[in-house]
Amino acid sequence: MGELRLVVVGDELVAGAGDPKALGWVGRVAARTSAPDRLVTITLAVPGETTTALGGRWEDEVSRRLHPEADNRLVVGLGRADLGGGLSLARSRLNLANVLDVAEQRKIPAFVVGPPPGRAADADRLAELSAAFGDVATRRRVPYVDTFTPLAAHEQWLGDMAAGDGELPGQAGYGLMAWLVLHTGWHGWLGLPDDA
Repeated sequence: MGELRLVVVGDELVAGAGDPKALGWVGRVAARTSAPDRLVTITLAVPGETTTALGGRWEDEVSRRLHPEADNRLVVGLGRADLGGGLSLARSRLNLANVLDVAEQRKIPAFVVGPPPGRAADADRLAELSAAFGDVATRRRVPYVDTFTPLAAHEQWLGDMAAGDGELPGQAGYGLMAWLVLHTGWHGWLGLPDDA
């Protein structure tokens, strides 16, 4: 089949910042993805990046990492920076829509992972943002992993966040994010059998 190449764009969450094992959710998902041939995972993270900034850089950065003979895929890991960056919900939606539309035009299959819960004060706005991202992806028939809803009241997630700085998950939190990705259409999107 050749090489399966996953290019992951996003903020510090795709880089696994705060994870003492330095794996984050991306490393854990890659470790549980059994491709028939070689799997290459390339993570392109910019801490604190809004969807506007992501939209401005992703195509050029991803293009340089694609291989003409590989099964190239795009994974978009969305963070929470749009809230602090003052972006409207409509702007956030449009930014993601533009990324997914260009990926489709370029025939790069995309997969989107939404933002996980952060500070309690942002919970309502983050729930709206996650739902908006999910709607944009669903309308384009792109798989979307809602990490916010299942983790917002999850004891282990809340404990992991409280043990750190309240912004970044630790080992347990990233493990929960990886589990959600692996069990929300990941293997089907890649054309692989489900993880046992």
